[in-house]
Amino acid sequence: MKYFGNGLSELHKELNTIIRKADKFEEAKTLFFELHSKLHVSSMTGAEQNETDSLLGDLMPSEYRIMPTSKDETIAWVLWHIARIEDLTMGILVDGGGQVFDSRWKRQLNVHISDTGNALSDDEIMELSAGLDMKELIAYRNAVGQRTQDIVKSLSADDMKRRVSAQGLEAVKQSGGVTDQEESLWLLDFWEKQVETAYPRQ
Repeated sequence: MKYFGNGLSELHKELNTIIRKADKFEEAKTLFFELHSKLHVSSMTGAEQNETDSLLGDLMPSEYRIMPTSKDETIAWVLWHIARIEDLTMGILVDGGGQVFDSRWKRQLNVHISDTGNALSDDEIMELSAGLDMKELIAYRNAVGQRTQDIVKSLSADDMKRRVSAQGLEAVKQSGGVTDQEESLWLLDFWEKQVETAYPRQ
């Protein structure tokens, strides 16, 4: 959210207040689609032009690969990271199926990793960014975004009561979505704890 668009954090907070209320679920879906469409290029949703379009619309390939300081990341890494997070959480943890990413996408994207990139050093981020095919990365992110919209359209209010399963978390790990490094593994604990906080175990 800090990378794309003004006011999105406020929309996200509003969504969090209503998403688990059965009588507000359709309203929550509408709000989700509004938020989600602003985080993706408009060609994916058919929505009006947004700040994501403005950000990506006139960048040169080299600009995706710039890391201004050691406290920053490249735009290429950010797009890779958020696409992988969305793919893993929605495809595996929410839908209970598989992810969009596969060997074909890996080849087209020209990457040697499959995880979210959380544990990469600055040098490794630069290496990843240098090799990524940006056109294919945006196409991959669009494919992930479209699948997310399809999944959310099929959800019911009762689905908001489902916890992330241990099998789903293990599937994320087995798929290569996270590595054995501490900087990567914490994601599994984070995803599980978020749901446990919302729905304490009895």
